[in-house]
Amino acid sequence: MANSQPLDIHGKPYNRTVLVLVLLIGTFCTVLNQTILSTAFPTLMKAFDVSTSSVQWLTTGFLLVNGIMIPISAWLINRFNSKILYMSAMSVFLLGTIICYIAPTSSFAVLLIGRLIQAAGVGISMPILQTIMLTIFPPEKRGTAMGMSGIVIGLAPALGPTLSGWIIDSYNWRVLFGMIIPIVILVLILASFQMKSVIELSKPKIDMLSIILSTIGFGSLLYGFSAVGDKGWGDTLVLATLAIGVIVIGLFIWRQLTMTNPFLELRVFKSPVFTIATILSGVTNMAMVGAEMVLPLYIQNIRGESAFHSGLTLLAGSLMMGIMMPITGRIFDKYGAKRLAMTGMFLLMTATAPFIFLTAQTPIIYIVVLYAVRMFGISMVMMPVTTSGMNALPMNLISHGTAVNNTFRQVASSIGTAVLISVLSSVTKNNVPSNHMLKTLPLAFRDKAIDATLSGYHAAFIVAVIFCVIGFIITFFLTSKKSTIQGGTQA
Repeated sequence: MANSQPLDIHGKPYNRTVLVLVLLIGTFCTVLNQTILSTAFPTLMKAFDVSTSSVQWLTTGFLLVNGIMIPISAWLINRFNSKILYMSAMSVFLLGTIICYIAPTSSFAVLLIGRLIQAAGVGISMPILQTIMLTIFPPEKRGTAMGMSGIVIGLAPALGPTLSGWIIDSYNWRVLFGMIIPIVILVLILASFQMKSVIELSKPKIDMLSIILSTIGFGSLLYGFSAVGDKGWGDTLVLATLAIGVIVIGLFIWRQLTMTNPFLELRVFKSPVFTIATILSGVTNMAMVGAEMVLPLYIQNIRGESAFHSGLTLLAGSLMMGIMMPITGRIFDKYGAKRLAMTGMFLLMTATAPFIFLTAQTPIIYIVVLYAVRMFGISMVMMPVTTSGMNALPMNLISHGTAVNNTFRQVASSIGTAVLISVLSSVTKNNVPSNHMLKTLPLAFRDKAIDATLSGYHAAFIVAVIFCVIGFIITFFLTSKKSTIQGGTQA
């Protein structure tokens, strides 16, 4: 992938193409698990005899642990050999997957524990992928490199619901985990031969107080936003966890800024290019993830389609994003991020607006095309903007920049989902006809109930468009220069 032979930190040559391939396959498996259970919940509820609120923890718990581990990843990447750390993360993920696969239906707790162990592995492996890609490629080729990693980060979670629906309809739920096990084992075998130590180590000291503050702060904040959909913004637990999260994160930030060698280097925000790029990627994530949650609900609740078919409806958009990520990466390497991001956000904004006018009779092909255009726009924003932000940082801050960017995106995703779902629920509830009509005019009640639900979806997409408009405005603040390159490469 480069003209010169790349060297690891010990000066030994290695095969960059094979190393990247191992990273991409492994990360595809780990990231796929974020959404692979979404359409399997009814089956798992029946198999384990648990409620909706209980089974939801398979996703909520996964995202919580994943979000908690990401800030810690920067310290781990700078402290431990990248080969050993990646193999350790994949081994942890494999252990969690095996536990899920063999979980007895008499104990839902075992399945949940397996998911949480999986999440710990994912929270480390994904930042390693991005840090290594930014380290082993020179700045002028990082757009293409991050475009390749964008295939798995963007495509894998989107494929999860469709793949899950097909497996649940055709096979046993255990196959969802069983099919991953041999692939991860293969990745570990290949990594033992092909992975090399490519990240310079600074051996930072561990600061337990920072870890505790990070875990409590981000854990509370992510839990608070994830609980909004079920409990609402006025719930005492939601408000308490959000307040605790904000206060503790404030203490965490203060500690990092006053330490000589911080656990997570927040001074990356001194770079205006990085700061704008991080904010834009977060807002884009809010627009993307929120709509990804709302559209399947519309397809299933209003159109009466199965979870599998709702996944198929979104598949074209997912494939579009996967195809375009490497292409937009190459364009970024030539022309920079500003024009790409402005065009992408404009497409995202104009393709989201028509969803405000959804009806019960809106053709499915119309939804498929609009969603594909949305994902096309996102592919022009996400990785190019992230890469431009990373290029503004010196090499020794790349791992911290990756952790900060990923953490910000994770929190933004939770906020976006919470806001859209709560708006949908609130507007629907306020427009639902009275129970008296159900007894006297049942057909009219049904029509009014459908209209109330549609009003909720319309309101949610109005909020999604607002996110897009904010993102579009932010693109004007991006630098028009190709990139502000600070870091080099070890190749």
